[in-house]
Amino acid sequence: MKLFYMPGACSIGIHVVLEEIGKPFEAVRITPATRAALDAVNPKGKVPTIQRDDGSIVTEYPVVAHYLAETNPEAGLWPTDKEAALRAAEAMDYCVATIHMQGFSRVFRPGNFAPSEADHEAVKARGRELMEKGFAVMARQFGDEHWVAGEYSVADSALFYVEYWAGKRLKMALPPPLAGHLDRMMARPAVQRMMATEGLDAG
Repeated sequence: MKLFYMPGACSIGIHVVLEEIGKPFEAVRITPATRAALDAVNPKGKVPTIQRDDGSIVTEYPVVAHYLAETNPEAGLWPTDKEAALRAAEAMDYCVATIHMQGFSRVFRPGNFAPSEADHEAVKARGRELMEKGFAVMARQFGDEHWVAGEYSVADSALFYVEYWAGKRLKMALPPPLAGHLDRMMARPAVQRMMATEGLDAG
């Protein structure tokens, strides 16, 4: 199996999932100079992308994460309890579709939302509002839990990558439950291996 990733992109979460599973995989680093390698296998041009041993690809973060968890049940990365599984899927979709795509995308790529540069600061401000609201929602969901759905799962990888962007890259103050979650994630050997492979700063 191959993982196509961009250093520090949302693919860090899937990289962590693969490290947690512990089976051999090839990490294919995509940079502007090697972008053609990604486009050749995934017309969407997005990471994370995984290429299975038969050459077929799987894309879109929640789908990739769920696929990896389901096909590697021994790793225990998908809740067996139906309610916990529901909450894991719900949280993962919210982190990706709302906190990332609606919030961070406005901060990182304001030009995609407003062609006029004069509007970019307003776009970024709106993005930050959406991020902060999203983190507040996730913090309320936690209660006294250590992990998103009770036990550690792939949903924690999705929350991790947006927490990492906020806390480590943008130096945002996360709500205490999420700051604690980020610290627990950073302490996991799988995360540390991912960080070393991608050359990321633990900040």
